Amino acid sequence: MTGGEAVAVAHPNIALAKYWGKRAGEGNYPAVPSLSVTLDGLSTTTRVRFDGALAADGLVLDGKPADGEPLARVVALLDRVRARAHRSDRAEVVSTNDFPTASGLASSASGFAALALAASRAAGLDLDAPAISDLARRSSASAARSVFGGFVELEVGVDAARALAPADHVDVRVLVCVTSERPKSTGSTAGMRTTAERSPYFAAWLAEAPRLFASARAALLARDVEALGAATEASALAMHASAIAAGVVYFRPATLAALEEVRALRAAGTGAWATMDAGPHVKVLVRGADAAAARDRLAAVPGVLRILEARPGEGARVEEAPRPTS
Repeated sequence: MTGGEAVAVAHPNIALAKYWGKRAGEGNYPAVPSLSVTLDGLSTTTRVRFDGALAADGLVLDGKPADGEPLARVVALLDRVRARAHRSDRAEVVSTNDFPTASGLASSASGFAALALAASRAAGLDLDAPAISDLARRSSASAARSVFGGFVELEVGVDAARALAPADHVDVRVLVCVTSERPKSTGSTAGMRTTAERSPYFAAWLAEAPRLFASARAALLARDVEALGAATEASALAMHASAIAAGVVYFRPATLAALEEVRALRAAGTGAWATMDAGPHVKVLVRGADAAAARDRLAAVPGVLRILEARPGEGARVEEAPRPTS
């Protein structure tokens, strides 16, 4: 079989209980469990076209040809798809994000979730969501979660993420305080590796993260937004404390200013809890009723370029799926 094309859309996810660090050995398994929310309003659209006439795989990312590590990671996923589909033809991949790429907004999560789904469908594979999640995880552990919508968990040592609660389980919003439009200087994989090798607090993080995950999970299932927010913020601060001790610093002046505003919102009686991934942006979890007021306050923070407001959203989906040609 040669040829075949598909387009998939996936949304980034924000980890409420963080994973930071990988298990030793093969497979790209996280060292700790994580809990996330998939975000509506931000998306990656990826088209994969297999063509027997192509001499090599190609990647166009946000309108520009890409090579080096980004292309290598895409080729590795395509190779796994080709092996499963028993085919050898190369592919053209065109992927576009409607939010800043590689800056700490989980573009790799949505990107590899969309790629795993589009590539498998273009290759003629009809894989279920757990199989797509496993395929995505091997390229980016957080991508396993973006295959599913709503609130998602990824436990230690399992191949695929699992949907834990639907998008409407709790009425919350995530306000993303964008503090930079540039790619971050230290990627997540490199940051995790350096933290594991150099941080005197990495062992403490590995011990604490499962407890914070359990607290966040229980709070979500109980629809206790305040307890969920508290566990979310504690998880992010613990993760970054471990990283900072290894010299891996993603904070910028605007990051700290936004964190201070979140504390001010809480002091004034508005439920708001911060989380940060491997990047300078601050994501703020708020109740739906408080979103507008919190957004206005956060938009006025010096260094915050803009606010992206997102609801819990749906999982990855095929937008169009032309049948493979033989």
